[in-house]
Amino acid sequence: MAGRTPKPKAKVSVTFAPHGRTVHAAAGANLLDIALASDVKVDAPCGGQGRCGHCRVKVEAGTLRRRHNPKLARAEEHEGYALACEAFVTGDVTVSVPTAEEIRSRPRPGTAAEKIALPFHCDWQRHPAIRKLTVHMEPPSLADNTNDLDRLRRELARQHGINDVVVGVGVLRTLAKALRDADWNVALTLDMRNWVLDATVPPRLLAIDRASDTSPNFGLAIDIGTTSVVAYLVDFATAEVVDTVSAYNGQISCGEDVISRIVYSQRKGGLERLHHLVIGTVNELLHEIAGRNKIDLTDINEVTAAGNTTMTHIFLGLDPKYIREEPYIPTASVLPRASADWLGLDINPHASVYCMPSVGSYVGGDISAGVLSSGLFLTDKLTLFIDIGTNGEMVLGTKEWLISCACSAGPAFEGGGVRDGMRATAGAIEDVWINRETYEPTFRTIGDRPALGICGSGLIDLLGELFVTGMIDKSGHVDRTLSSPRVREGGHGYEFVVAWAPETGRGHDIVVTETDIDNLVRAKAAIYAGFRVLCTSVGVALADVEQILIGGAFGQYINVEKAIEIGLMPDLPWERFEYLGNTSALGAYTALVCTDMRHEVVAIAKRMTYLELSADNAFMDEYTSALFLPHTDLATFPSVKVQVETNGTAARHSGHRSRAAQRVSAEGDS
Repeated sequence: MAGRTPKPKAKVSVTFAPHGRTVHAAAGANLLDIALASDVKVDAPCGGQGRCGHCRVKVEAGTLRRRHNPKLARAEEHEGYALACEAFVTGDVTVSVPTAEEIRSRPRPGTAAEKIALPFHCDWQRHPAIRKLTVHMEPPSLADNTNDLDRLRRELARQHGINDVVVGVGVLRTLAKALRDADWNVALTLDMRNWVLDATVPPRLLAIDRASDTSPNFGLAIDIGTTSVVAYLVDFATAEVVDTVSAYNGQISCGEDVISRIVYSQRKGGLERLHHLVIGTVNELLHEIAGRNKIDLTDINEVTAAGNTTMTHIFLGLDPKYIREEPYIPTASVLPRASADWLGLDINPHASVYCMPSVGSYVGGDISAGVLSSGLFLTDKLTLFIDIGTNGEMVLGTKEWLISCACSAGPAFEGGGVRDGMRATAGAIEDVWINRETYEPTFRTIGDRPALGICGSGLIDLLGELFVTGMIDKSGHVDRTLSSPRVREGGHGYEFVVAWAPETGRGHDIVVTETDIDNLVRAKAAIYAGFRVLCTSVGVALADVEQILIGGAFGQYINVEKAIEIGLMPDLPWERFEYLGNTSALGAYTALVCTDMRHEVVAIAKRMTYLELSADNAFMDEYTSALFLPHTDLATFPSVKVQVETNGTAARHSGHRSRAAQRVSAEGDS
């Protein structure tokens, strides 16, 4: 019927809380479009393509028509949450929009913040490792001329039921003066760990103070990483973590990975330099944390340390030479107690330093600590535990059996070996999205600072985005035909410009080059190959794994969706993945405060089978197959295969369509 006037669309009212702003819009309009047109700030860094999950709002009244998006859990949908870019108004509606503070404090989609939560009961109050006991003594006389040490032991037995105590020469030198200065009323700091487990083993005396001047009682849990060192200051009175500090491992100046450190250790004076560098790093952290919390370093009375086998050897001054030479044998796996003064740590010189036990040459105490703190050693579920860093270390098993291996991933996922890579500190690009039609990126930096570089999580995001938008092929080569100024030939081949110089804090463009991409692909291939070989060795498929526990400080920031798209993680349902934070430090903390767990972690290490990949041809075959995005065999990545077959490297979800296409669809549906 020519000339007929189209029926006008119905208008609906949309109220945004807490802004209190009400606007009118056509029924069927997209909620994000309405918000932006009304100057209501909605966090949508991916440009409304449905790929970031940040534009969530909550329906307080009325209804919306929405599409399901895996970025939003079904439980959240039932609670009324929706992604604004995936929602269309069908009637009057009120939605609440999170404030800027709520947006900043909300964990990234698919990640979890680190927390101290043990998977088992720990009776630290009943069986403390380090105790402070007060002892009152009668001074010696001509009638009672018992020597000072025996007098102390006598009263300790009478007043506290402790029949003996070990006193080293260092403490013995201070004993006579300390007793008299305190007028024979003293507070003793005792290492009770072994005595608690076996009353025939006497405790050790660590310090003597005036009874009236009882000092605090702290412990230190350390994660000695190849790249970073993290320390937890723990109050033995409450078992709480008082503060946390971290810094680059000073050994980085001598090499980025364990192999280069071992090579450096064979130079004249090399081992001594490496040892002093890591001790220096720990001491710097000690002084920082002591200054911040106004404590005396001599009140730190015990240390537990977790690190890979090479880092632990160097920390103790042991020669790591034979770790890298066939048949790859460390000096020891269960390491003896060391004293703080012998190591050169600036704490109570008589404090004990315990290192978590290693399993093999490349599966160290950090993994034993991770299996402990994750509770893997207690579960019935078939579990894959992984710790991704400079080395990719992994454990497969249940409470009945455990098998482990390690592969050299290199420093790429920690920002090393990448032109503009950096550690995850302020100014690092940590989230990246690329518009499929304009090829323009949107990114977020840590601390919302001007961009200084790209950290590991940002590199995984970027690689995934470049692949799903078709900007790179499965071999990691940049599409030279793209008409975008961001794709160009640089000094080291083709590259993609993530941030132009004016929007950075460095004064020059931040880019990712084909060489960078190649390094990232090699790193992810090594890790995925490790998964496959580990499963094959015990006759299970990756699909049979019931849960994947991701440890490591870096691991908690991995975006599972992007990790699957590039072939870093197996293509399994997202709910099977769980982030645990820095499990190495958590394991060291666990062994510090839980007396019986010190022995449990040794038992874990001893019953863990170690698979040496250096001598396994199957690993090289799997590694070669994984040197593509996501993999040579697309059947192992069915969700990514669907994308490739239906739309080249199309977006995973319908929400990846352009904003214009969404609006057309909305109008047609209405």
